[in-house]
Amino acid sequence: MSVTPDSPSDLTRRIVLQRAAAAGLLAVPAAGLLSACATSGDGETQEQSEGTKSAENPFGVKEDAALEVIIFNGGYGDKYATDVHEPLYKKKFPKAEIKHEASQAISTVLQPRFAAGTPPEFVNNSGEKSLDFGALVADGQLQDLTDLWDAPSVDDPSKKVRDTVVPGTIDVGSFNGKPYVLNYVSTVFGLWYSGKLFKDNGWAPAKTWDEFVALLDKIKAKGVTPFGYAGANAPYYVWNVILTHAAKIGGPEVLKNIDNLEPGAWTAEPVKQAAAAWAEIGAKYMDKSFEGLKHTDVQLLQNQYKVGFYPSGDWLENEQAKDTPPGFEYQMMPIPSLTASDKMPAGTVRATAAEGYFVSAKSKNPRGAMEYMRQMLSVEGAKGFTNVVKSATVVTAASSGYAFPPGVASSQAALAGAGQNVVNLFFDGWYKELDTEARTATNELMFGRIKADAFCERIQKKADAIKADSSVTKFKR
Repeated sequence: MSVTPDSPSDLTRRIVLQRAAAAGLLAVPAAGLLSACATSGDGETQEQSEGTKSAENPFGVKEDAALEVIIFNGGYGDKYATDVHEPLYKKKFPKAEIKHEASQAISTVLQPRFAAGTPPEFVNNSGEKSLDFGALVADGQLQDLTDLWDAPSVDDPSKKVRDTVVPGTIDVGSFNGKPYVLNYVSTVFGLWYSGKLFKDNGWAPAKTWDEFVALLDKIKAKGVTPFGYAGANAPYYVWNVILTHAAKIGGPEVLKNIDNLEPGAWTAEPVKQAAAAWAEIGAKYMDKSFEGLKHTDVQLLQNQYKVGFYPSGDWLENEQAKDTPPGFEYQMMPIPSLTASDKMPAGTVRATAAEGYFVSAKSKNPRGAMEYMRQMLSVEGAKGFTNVVKSATVVTAASSGYAFPPGVASSQAALAGAGQNVVNLFFDGWYKELDTEARTATNELMFGRIKADAFCERIQKKADAIKADSSVTKFKR
């Protein structure tokens, strides 16, 4: 499981998700909220609380209804929930009890509860052991958030909540045109390094592949592992690099075809070229022992100046705050161009609204969870999040005047420099089995057990199987 004040960067944030959106226009809003009860796994009904709707209480939350909040304890921790969002909700509904739990294994904790028909109201679904968003949507477990986006904003009741966020935010959390997930954090992906390490050695970020390889040789000559990632739990960090690179080589349609399960999408030439290029990086510039390490292990090595480049999103700086030495100065570099014939420029980045949150449709108090989201999307809620985790949310007014730390400032500079050249992808949130296969194949590729052709063919085979499986709900962008 992620941005500067009123500046070109800020303006870019407002349009980037629109260009990277997964779907088209939202569907016609569904009528009303859930009925007064939901069916549990054993066929019994679970009573749902309901209060009186008003201008101050647009969802009709019962003032003393309990609310259970489950937060993924990863790169952003859970302090933003306990110190910012939950107090905002408690201020509005002082009689409501909030039960809070943080976990690094969301699926392990919650799968039994969904099976039993007793899910919590509000979930931050992220991390290695996240639940399958697509399967949850297909099973009717997620609350339609149309009412949230059409509700009056906390700060200005004359505006709808949908009018206060970066364009495209709603689309990124939509499945076949209907919004089910709030992606809350404005996130930019790239290759991360220490500004201090580079300054001390006179190294400069690379824009071309030849420059990149030459830089890796210099880093290696200094006794530093040039590139690293964690094979044990974060191979998706590298399939993200490979696919972003493939889009730069062949254009954004490469990723759209992958998301839409088009025939031959994974075996397309740009994907093969990107996979072959990164397989070479794995063979020449990685430590093979990293396959058995977790992401925090490799990130710690980078903080010890033992790893040059590390692929990640801009949650990294906050996640490593306690282990980052003074003066380390995180910086982000876009993935270099492979050749002069690439269809997109070197400055192209993947950026999106990320870190997904959902309301359980079959919980006892889905109305309360929707109000909790509305408080998150207030300026106070969003600024509070940013103050705690040093990353920007999708609330456009909340980043004004905030001085981000070096890493996030650099990622926002890269985003501003990208302009319209921003890409995104969605298959991992739609088809968890395809994400799992891509992770496995990525380790096989990067640690030298298969070549690029086999990497592409393996994942294509899984994509074809998913497409042919009538039991799997399909999504399209």
